[in-house]
Amino acid sequence: MPPTQEDLGKMVAAYPTAPSFIQRAAIIALLSFLFFLAMLVAFLARQQIGYLVLAAAFLILNIFTLTGFIMQRRNVVRVFEDGLGYGKSSVKWRSIASVDTDNEGLKIVSTSGGAIRIPKTIDDLGRLSAHIHRQTHL
Repeated sequence: MPPTQEDLGKMVAAYPTAPSFIQRAAIIALLSFLFFLAMLVAFLARQQIGYLVLAAAFLILNIFTLTGFIMQRRNVVRVFEDGLGYGKSSVKWRSIASVDTDNEGLKIVSTSGGAIRIPKTIDDLGRLSAHIHRQTHL
């Protein structure tokens, strides 16, 4: 059974989603909402069904973007005195077997065979990787 975050000691640092990814999602959500409103006004003025279909498409895009925006805000890597936690997964420093960096982010493999995949959308991933290497002496 993996250790809970309460077993890992006091929280030392937190690495949330990078602001650039949050900003992109916010801009897309704002633009899709503006286009949604513009298509509703165009439908009101011209009374053509195509504008209503476009408005519905922009509304769906807006809903998906806002859902992704909220889900991304929850992605936080928490570093504790005795380990780290990401989402519902956590691992102690002494049970980390390897840390690999690739195009998708960090892959932390524990001695029990489990792995935690930290995406590249996390802010300051290089500093997090350096911190993990310092703690694990890998």
